[in-house]
Amino acid sequence: MARKLADVAKQAGVSEATVSRVLNGRPGISEATRAAVLTALDVIGYERPTHLRVRRARMVGLIVPELQNPVFPALAEVVAGALAQRGFNAVLCTRTGSMSEAEYVEMLLERQVSGMIFAGGQYAEADAPHEHYERLLKLRLPVVLINAAAEHLDFPRVSTDDAVAMEQAYSHLADLGHERIGLILGPPDHVPSARKLAAFKRVAKVATPSEFVERTRFSLEGGHAAAGRLIERGATGIICGSDPLALGAIRAARRANLSVPGDLSVVGFDDSAFMSCTNPPLTTVRQPLEAIGRAAVEMLVGQIEGSPVSADELFFEPEMVARGSTGNAPGH
Repeated sequence: MARKLADVAKQAGVSEATVSRVLNGRPGISEATRAAVLTALDVIGYERPTHLRVRRARMVGLIVPELQNPVFPALAEVVAGALAQRGFNAVLCTRTGSMSEAEYVEMLLERQVSGMIFAGGQYAEADAPHEHYERLLKLRLPVVLINAAAEHLDFPRVSTDDAVAMEQAYSHLADLGHERIGLILGPPDHVPSARKLAAFKRVAKVATPSEFVERTRFSLEGGHAAAGRLIERGATGIICGSDPLALGAIRAARRANLSVPGDLSVVGFDDSAFMSCTNPPLTTVRQPLEAIGRAAVEMLVGQIEGSPVSADELFFEPEMVARGSTGNAPGH
């Protein structure tokens, strides 16, 4: 019995005394600690005491940063539908409220969810707190991350190929005669933005990218401010890390009395809902959300069912969608 307590305590990251109190149903134990001990029992393969044999809920936590960017509701719809087809219910959690991502993780663990899928979370921010992810790794709970993550977080991942996306966007503008091409990305620690920047530097070759790279938060207002600075430096084309950033860039052009695409061409990223209905319709790089969402669910369910799932990142190729916000460079 002592060996059993020691094994479970080590797996759960708690003391042997805490394990004993959980197994004996003693009071004074938080739900999060209780969940960690029970998960450790399951992972190691020890049989739960009769009074603790609770069937894990067929629920999956889906954690997204916001719902204002249309890409996240669209992705959530795909994931929830695919989970339903496999007999699971999605519990949607968004960081727009008062709860942090770490607090959502605790809540989901208390609810005995079967696994978690994260999209656009703190895992993509190298300098953000990652302790809740490390706890999930330790618990070995099935988890899938959608899009690039900090290198030390060894979860299965499904991503749009950011390098290919940048190559497509840059080539599109270059083919239209643009030479002064600007780039609007997220913060310096944002991993997908870092991948886009590396590809931008590679395809720009003899150009001096640093002069035409702006960092901001992912919002319409952030895109507006960053694009204004790029316009002042003479950019004739701007590639944006999201569609809201691109819409902000179009607004900045209009405030500067420039026409889009006559004076400035703008490329977005995602191909969110209604981007074909903007004025002008937005040229953007489409993420294959249907394929990404379904692949994430397959990888998660595979883990839940005990099948081997590779921790290697699975890349999906994006698609360039040319619309009315891009045209020939001025003078061409």
